Formats: sequence, C-alpha cells, structure tokens
Amino acid sequence: METVYSYYPGCTQLSSAKEYDVSARLVCEKLGIELRELPDWTCCGASAAHTLDETLSVVVPARNLVIAEKEGLPLATACAMCFSRLKIAAHELGDAEKLDQFKEITGKDFGNSVEIVHLLQALDSEEVSYPVERPLQGLKVACYYGCLLTRPRETVGFDDEENPHKMDSLMAALGAEAVDWAFKTECCGASLPFSRPDIVVKLAHRILRNAKQAGADCVAVACPMCHSNLDTTQDDMKKTYGDDFELPILYFTQLVGLALGYSSHELGLEKHFVDPRPMLKSKELG
Repeated sequence: METVYSYYPGCTQLSSAKEYDVSARLVCEKLGIELRELPDWTCCGASAAHTLDETLSVVVPARNLVIAEKEGLPLATACAMCFSRLKIAAHELGDAEKLDQFKEITGKDFGNSVEIVHLLQALDSEEVSYPVERPLQGLKVACYYGCLLTRPRETVGFDDEENPHKMDSLMAALGAEAVDWAFKTECCGASLPFSRPDIVVKLAHRILRNAKQAGADCVAVACPMCHSNLDTTQDDMKKTYGDDFELPILYFTQLVGLALGYSSHELGLEKHFVDPRPMLKSKELG
C-alpha cells in the first residue's frame, strides 16, 4: 500500500540544492512513497525570520501548516532547517494566546493537527523495505545530523538529540558502514557563510577533521545548509589549516538512490564541489 505525504520542498531544494529534491523524489517513487507537493507553499523564513522578529518566525512557516492541514496528509520536508521552523511554529501555536494572535494577523483558522516529519523519518529503515540493487559494501559513512534535526527535543521529537541513529541504521540497511564519530550533531555555522565565513570554516573544519579521523569515505547530510557549508569550504580549510580533506559530502537520499540502482547523473552527484564520483568508482559503486 502506497504511503502518501504532502511535500514541502522549501526554497533551496528547488534552487541551489536541486539534487537533494531530485534524489528525494526518485527514491520515494521507487519505494512507493508518494510526495504531493504542497500547493501555494512559501518560504518558511528559515535563514533569517527568527533573528528578526519572533512573531514573523511563527507566522511565516505556520501559513504552510494551514495549507497542509487542509490537505489532510502528514507533511514531509527534506530540509532540516525547514523541519525545525515548521515544528517550532506548531509548538508555539500550542499556546492559546499565540494561536489567537496568528488568527488575527492572517485571518486564517488553524487546528494544529498536522503531523510534521523529516524525510529521514519517512524513509526509516525499520518501516520501509529497500529493494537494494547496488549494496553500498565497503563504503564508510559519517552520518551528520547537524544541530537542528534533533534539537530542541521537546519540540522536534526526533531521534536522540546527542547521539541519533536513524541515518546510521539506514546506511547499514543499504550495506554501508556508519562510522562511530563524535561530531554527529555539532553546528556547521548554519547561515553564517556570508556574514562570518571564518566561523563557518572553523566549525566545518572541526567536523570534517573528526569524520576523516574516524575513517569516513564520505559524509551524509540531511540539510542543504549543512551540505553547502561542508562541501564548499574545503578549499578555504586547506588554505587556513593546511588540511586537504577532499571528503565528499552527499545527501543521504543520494546514497539511498545509489543503492536502489540510480546512476550518479540521475542523482546529480556531479553538482558537488568535492566530486564524489572518483571515490565511489574506487569502491565499485560509481
């Protein structure tokens, strides 16, 4: 029986992180999971709204929740930042005063009945059967969750906030080895690459150094911002710290797609700054 979700792609999945969106849709199609793109969705304000105005940071993502509620389906998103803002908005609107304020501002009613899930939950290896065509044998993956996917626990209710395992279990189900490492949930600098690139390079360097020390061949991520910060700054890391990691950063959906038999081109692997294809070819996975 096919599972159906309303799908909130978010802004970056249709622009700079197009390969994340493409791989997510391909994987879900093969697994019998239907993603119905949310009609008339708008930006959730993930990068800036919460730093500018508290009310705005709730109203903007909650508008999408109102649409999702009318659709009557659980709402899935692939972006950890979008997931965070949608979950926080739903949590905040559990307060009667804030809900009344939202209704007054928007003129819209909201019953706060929408189930919000990250795509990683929808692809939970304990719930989904994977028709693996190309097992990821010999591939060592550092599963990176970032700081928003599991925190704050009382709001997002996703996995263990300090040592999450859902992505690790998924990689293991596909035949890969999820390495044991210490920086699964450390912050990569989030939306600071333009205002404070030095902080992003410093934080991202610490993360990749630990992944490399753990023996990882690549890092799997579940957030476009995390992907950008870890993938695009490796030249700057080399200039600043002298470390030439050349460590591929892949969306977890791309790794799932490889295991399900999709080609590197179909999954958009050529779009990354650090090309993962030579490493995958050396593992006979390319």
